[in-house]
Amino acid sequence: MKTHSLPGKAETKRLDTAGLRANFLIPDLFAAGELKLVYTDLDRAIVGGVIPTQAPLALPAGEQLRADFFCQRRELGILNLGASGKVSVDGTVYSVGKLDCLYVGRGSKSVVFSSDSASDPAAFYLISYPAHASYPTSLATPAQANIIKLGTKADANERTLHQYIHENGIKSCQLVMGFTELATGSVWNTMPSHTHDRRTEVYCYFDVPAGHAVLHLLGEPTETRALWVGNRQVALSPSWSIHSGAGTNAYRFVWAMGGENQRFDDMDKFSITDFR
Repeated sequence: MKTHSLPGKAETKRLDTAGLRANFLIPDLFAAGELKLVYTDLDRAIVGGVIPTQAPLALPAGEQLRADFFCQRRELGILNLGASGKVSVDGTVYSVGKLDCLYVGRGSKSVVFSSDSASDPAAFYLISYPAHASYPTSLATPAQANIIKLGTKADANERTLHQYIHENGIKSCQLVMGFTELATGSVWNTMPSHTHDRRTEVYCYFDVPAGHAVLHLLGEPTETRALWVGNRQVALSPSWSIHSGAGTNAYRFVWAMGGENQRFDDMDKFSITDFR
């Protein structure tokens, strides 16, 4: 597990393109046959990518946690970005198809990932936060998600949110998680953008076609910065930063938050004309 620390507002203003990418982007989280983890200082969030091929891959504790097993003091959200696979949690096997979400509660000792086909593997995206309470391990499909329609074609931000782990869905200690997909012809995933001082957020862009990218905005509303983000790359958002993007083609992204408030609409909103 790698450790990743982010700069503050003052330091961010002085970063060039390479510095912004090094600090706010995780570009190489997924690799065939590997399990990768990154421990961040965003409310101690851990993000990970798992692509099992020939053999199952078990989730390690990592020396950063000083724990006997990964979920000893943590909860875990899993969303499959690839083909069908399975996740075994303490011996119970869950079949996880593309876009399915699995929540693993605090206290789960063994988490093992596998793909149904080595040549067409699953790609499990992981997000984990510390937890002080235990909730049941739960699986949900897109049909079971809470669906929210937002935006308009005229504003190029017509989109569908699939809420999985939230206050009225899969129960968790502090993790909130789901994914958004853009309607044909729409590009903006969140506009107007916002911040939320009570929690941090992580975006994982996926199903971005080859040769295309998403222009991801970050920074203070009056000091915005930009990253070009590719398929299955992760953008990190501190509580003081906006998080928004516009793609050059159709795409989806996983959003996940952790902090002191699970209310999805707890946002500090800005007008488009406020941005600089």
